[in-house]
Amino acid sequence: MRFLHTMIRVGDLQKSLQFYTEVLGMRLLRQHEFPDGRFTLAFVGYGEEKDATVLELTWNWDTHSYDLGEGYGHIAIGVDDVYTACEKIREKGGKIVREPGPMKHGSTVLAFVEDPDGYRVELISC
Repeated sequence: MRFLHTMIRVGDLQKSLQFYTEVLGMRLLRQHEFPDGRFTLAFVGYGEEKDATVLELTWNWDTHSYDLGEGYGHIAIGVDDVYTACEKIREKGGKIVREPGPMKHGSTVLAFVEDPDGYRVELISC
């Protein structure tokens, strides 16, 4: 068994695709519209689905925003250098919500960015 994907609902698919592909450097792996259900699924990731866990972006055509709730935490992405990653994300218009640096009560270097819907993405030096 292995993880296949994580799904999040997005309010504007094009803005989300731009963020995850252009700002975070993922690739759009596949996209399919379901007109009868009035929704679109787009899968993005750093590798092919057969080899890597990916992110499913679900866009319900008639819903433009969601309450993220208190249960949601974040998506985590490993990067070579958090400081450099944040510089590149900032240059591309990404929103850094926690500047790079060591975590409280530890030494792991991390940062947080926010996608167009307010989902937090943690960047961790690997």
